[in-house]
Amino acid sequence: MTSEAGAAQGEALNGGMVNAGAVFRRGSLVERPAPPAARALHGHLRALEEHGFDAAPTPVRLTADGREQLTYIPGDVALPPFPRWVMTEDALRSVGSLLRRLHDANSAITVDPRAAWSQALADPEGGTMLCHNDVCPDNVVFRDGRAAALIDFDLAAPGRPLWDLAMTARYWAPMLDPESAAALYPAGLDVPRRLRLLADSYGLSPQQRAELPGVIEQATASCRAFVADRVADGDPVYTQALSEHGGWQRWDRIQEWLVAHREVFMTTLLD
Repeated sequence: MTSEAGAAQGEALNGGMVNAGAVFRRGSLVERPAPPAARALHGHLRALEEHGFDAAPTPVRLTADGREQLTYIPGDVALPPFPRWVMTEDALRSVGSLLRRLHDANSAITVDPRAAWSQALADPEGGTMLCHNDVCPDNVVFRDGRAAALIDFDLAAPGRPLWDLAMTARYWAPMLDPESAAALYPAGLDVPRRLRLLADSYGLSPQQRAELPGVIEQATASCRAFVADRVADGDPVYTQALSEHGGWQRWDRIQEWLVAHREVFMTTLLD
C-alpha cells in the first residue's frame, strides 16, 4: 500500500523527520516505510517479547511495496517543542528504567551480523548488543506520565550500552547549551542533576559514570556527522532544519559547551 493509499484508509501519525507523512495508523496496526534491516529487526523485536520485554511494537508483516506493519501502542508521545509534562523528573527516571529493561533483554539476544543495520548513528566502537540509538521524546510512548514503550527502531545497530545511554542523555538531560535548548525544551532544566538522575535510574556503574561525559561528546559528534551527510545529499528536510536552528554555529556552540562543562558533569555523576 502506498502512503497515499494509507492516508485514505488510516490516521496519519507523526513520522519524525525521516518518515514525515508516511506513517499511518489503521485500527490496531501502524504501517510505515520498512528500514533496510527490517527482517532482522522484526526477528529481534519478537525475541525481545520472548525475553519478557513487552514495551516495543510487535511486528506483523512486511508488505510487497517496502512497508512494514506493527502493532499500535496507545499512549502519549511528546512532539517538539517539548511540553513540561514530558520533562518532569519522574518522566526522566522512567526513561532510564525503561532503557535499562531494554538493554537487559537485548543482552540475551544474539545480533544478526549479516543484517543491514543502520550505520547512521551506530557506535563507532561497535558492540555485541543492539542499541536503539534514537530514544528521543518523539520515540517514547508515555502513560500516566511514565515511559511505557519505545518505538521507531530504524536506527538500531550493534554497540555499547553506554553509547545508547549517551544518545538518550543528549535528548533527555538535554545535553545542549542553554541557547540551543531554549528552542525545544521548557526553561529551568537542571542539566547536571538530570544527567545524574538518568544515570541513577539506569543503574550506571561508577566506571561507566566516569566515561559517560566523554561518550556524550562522541555521540554528539556522530549526530553532527549524521546531519552533515544528509545536507550533503541535498535532503531538504535536514537542510531546512539546519538553517532554521542556527546552522553549523549551533553545533559548534553545543560541542564547545559540552567540553567546557565536562568536569561539572563528571563531578555530579560521581558525587
